Amino acid sequence: MTKQPNILFIMSDDHAARAISAYGAGLNSTPNIDRIADEGMRFDRCYVTNSICTPSRAAILTGTYNHVNMVTTLDTHIDNRLPNVAKHLRAGGYQTAIFGKWHLGEGQAHEPTGFDEWSVLPGQGEYFDPVMIDRNGPRTERGYATDIITDKCLDFLGKRDPERPFFLMCHHKAPHRSFEPHPRDRHLYADGKLPVPETFSDDYSNRAAAAAAAKMRIRSDMTYRDLGLVQPEGGDEIGELLLPGWTQRKVPDIEEGQELRLIDGATGENYLFTDPRKLALFKYQRYMMRYLQTIAAVDDNVGRLLDYLDAEGLRDDTIVIYTSDQGFFLGEHGWFDKRFMYEESLRMPFLIRYPEGIRPGTQAGHIATNVDFAPTFLDYAGLPIPSYMQGRTMRPIIEQTADEDDKGLAYHRYWMHKDEFHNAFAHYGVRDARYKLIYWYNDPLGQPGAFFGDEPAEWELFDCEEDPFELRNRANEPAYSAVFEEMLAKLDARMAEIGDIPEHVTAEVLARCRTKAA
Repeated sequence: MTKQPNILFIMSDDHAARAISAYGAGLNSTPNIDRIADEGMRFDRCYVTNSICTPSRAAILTGTYNHVNMVTTLDTHIDNRLPNVAKHLRAGGYQTAIFGKWHLGEGQAHEPTGFDEWSVLPGQGEYFDPVMIDRNGPRTERGYATDIITDKCLDFLGKRDPERPFFLMCHHKAPHRSFEPHPRDRHLYADGKLPVPETFSDDYSNRAAAAAAAKMRIRSDMTYRDLGLVQPEGGDEIGELLLPGWTQRKVPDIEEGQELRLIDGATGENYLFTDPRKLALFKYQRYMMRYLQTIAAVDDNVGRLLDYLDAEGLRDDTIVIYTSDQGFFLGEHGWFDKRFMYEESLRMPFLIRYPEGIRPGTQAGHIATNVDFAPTFLDYAGLPIPSYMQGRTMRPIIEQTADEDDKGLAYHRYWMHKDEFHNAFAHYGVRDARYKLIYWYNDPLGQPGAFFGDEPAEWELFDCEEDPFELRNRANEPAYSAVFEEMLAKLDARMAEIGDIPEHVTAEVLARCRTKAA
């Protein structure tokens, strides 16, 4: 290959792989996103290194883990003086642009750099008539965000220099909470018959304390706005405040014999509940309906971009990627949201089409992570991969030349201990082709094994082949002691390799202690 390919990188926000029909879950239909998989490759083990929006985006842009790029939480914004993949591609002759969700900070120190053109949402942004910021400052754009972002991408493509390759990042805010579908899609999935996950009523037994403590339950932690319902006037009697000082309240749970009346915000339809189970299932159906309706507009707009490439004769010369910034819980374990290293949150969809180098309809079983994206872009562009990048090119996996005896290893670390919205605990761990080891260190300042409040540090070990829903922690089972030691060694080696500092007592230190004691 001598010609540098164009790169179209389409990323949505919180789009679970199960909500893409190419992944076979049977929840919804995404025919345009599926085109990328049908005409290219579907990754089944692409994982995020920190399952939250801002850190994931920093890892994608820089090719580094968050302890290196220093974007560890939603409140730690990127230093835009850092090198990033767009800067390298632009220096290598590419026209570069980003439109949509940025979420790495505003202002001169944090705005996009390395892009010839950019127009981004401040913070999370709005679905309808969003404010967008470019070099000339903020401006209200009339319309629906998913359509607007695509319009801007198509405008850039129409004005580009056809003699030079382009790198275009199309970043949709959809389907991020609160879910606001376009009116044209509000009829979809409204029959209340979406399948309920097997683990919806999980009791969190035999798991770390973090699972039961999380405030991500569909039953009790979703707001009236999340579910498209009218929030009545009142105080605590109508539901708990989402946060002190806010006006949004959670739709309450009920006990047997209590009554709760709810009103549809669009139609005015009334619903009366006296059965806690039926109320929980109603909330699930409302959540999933609005979430999948919001995705419908994303799929439509992916189709617009693919159709443009076809019409302009760019199909064969363009790498097209569809992904999300992390996974998302769709009722599994009774949860919505992300953050955790459990599979539904850890797993990112990743679909890639490149007619010159990928056979249609292929699947990849090797592990890749979001720090690998930037080196992959540079590899295909024929440009050097700089030494600071910690990811590895995915090209051997894509071209099916990767070692079949080594499926790879994913490292994940979540830093936002007991965040005020979700009460998720800090943790880190590794996932290989079969097993997952998680350390809940419960002390962000960290003494190994220390306490933070009432929670001791804990280990979780899951056999993802025997227990794909991660319902049984094997960390303390004698039959899995050898597996635990092997996974601990992998965790220690990966943390040493990438320069992250462990909070746990490493296997090497334990071995020295045992030798000294003997």
